[in-house]
Amino acid sequence: MGAILSARKYVIAGVITLAAIIGFAVLAPRQQSQDWIRCVNKEKASPDLQIGGCTTVIQSDKESKNNLAIAFTNRGVAYRNKGQYARAIQDYDQAIKLDPNDAKTFTNRGSAYDDKGQYDRAIQDYDRAIKLDPNYAYAFNNRGKAYDDKGQYDRAIQDFDQAIKLDVNYARAFNNRGNAYSHKGQYDRAIQDYDQAIKLDPNYALAFANRGVAYANKGQYDRAIQDYDQAIKLDPKYATAFDNRGYAYKTKGDLDQAIADYSDALLLIPASAAYFNDRGQAYDDKKDYGRAIQDYDQASKLDPLYAGYWNSRCRARAIAGQLKQALKDCDESLRLKPDDADTLDSRGFTNLKSGNFDKAAADFDAALKLNPKLASSLYGRGIAKQKKGNSTGGEADLAAAKAIEPGIAARMASYGVK
Repeated sequence: MGAILSARKYVIAGVITLAAIIGFAVLAPRQQSQDWIRCVNKEKASPDLQIGGCTTVIQSDKESKNNLAIAFTNRGVAYRNKGQYARAIQDYDQAIKLDPNDAKTFTNRGSAYDDKGQYDRAIQDYDRAIKLDPNYAYAFNNRGKAYDDKGQYDRAIQDFDQAIKLDVNYARAFNNRGNAYSHKGQYDRAIQDYDQAIKLDPNYALAFANRGVAYANKGQYDRAIQDYDQAIKLDPKYATAFDNRGYAYKTKGDLDQAIADYSDALLLIPASAAYFNDRGQAYDDKKDYGRAIQDYDQASKLDPLYAGYWNSRCRARAIAGQLKQALKDCDESLRLKPDDADTLDSRGFTNLKSGNFDKAAADFDAALKLNPKLASSLYGRGIAKQKKGNSTGGEADLAAAKAIEPGIAARMASYGVK
């Protein structure tokens, strides 16, 4: 019930795809058999066909160590493209045993570790690649990405700087450096890098989407929407761009367009709990709590361990008058994430509507200890105090809440709290 009606703190950059790590298929040897053609993905076939071709080559017992290393590396690329990162790493391990001096294979293995979230392990492989080839721009770029994922943005920028120094036309490195500046809150600087990435590669949908994120974080939602439009035009299956454009429309108050974008994102990725939650929030804002609850149902089913989705449904159910179910949702959210101010605020609101004024006041007290500026908790506690006969204390809390959020009384009244 906080002023920001969001189950997950919505920093848009957090949901944009920032990976931009390349998997390098190694070129074929002179043999031009069909298996080799598939192994090096010359025909741009499916990962399964590539895996089949490489497997046949590996099992033939006819290849040199160098050729076997190439086959293991390419099969690792195919497994990584399928999302089977552990299996990819096994193949990269074999390739490195056969040829321990190939910087590309270390970079590929680092990318797979990065995909698994093992950033320190990834950095070790990128370090090795750079030691083998100090002019390898891709390894600097990918190491920068790993540092960025770790939250070491300045260190990441150093690597992106070096990648760009080695390759001034490296659009991906400009994009990634823009991400690091965006994560630091330096949105204008980030936009400069996205501009350059787009100049170098006008078909670069990711750079348009990321520039949209930067503009959105600056509060320039119309400008952000223009970039999301372009990203979607270039890549009509770019679900994250639809989701982020939905957020921009939602912030502008165009809830129907927001819902349409969230629905398009869900058509592309039907199992996204986050997208269901986002659409639920738009329905929440439309006061269509029944539809909101349906979306929160889906979000909590798809990701039952994420506390925020339970809190979202708790809030919507409480507003809709489903108080017993709401309390159960808030309790589950707090079990998963104890001492969360927003959920304590939601449970306090639910107890307040249920007439449990002592429990409501206790929840609001706990929320305010964590976030003293939470206007809805101050206002709710003020109402609870008044209901308990403490008019002086109640008025003080109500005044403090109104000082933080002038429209708090009208908002809470719309939820049935007066």
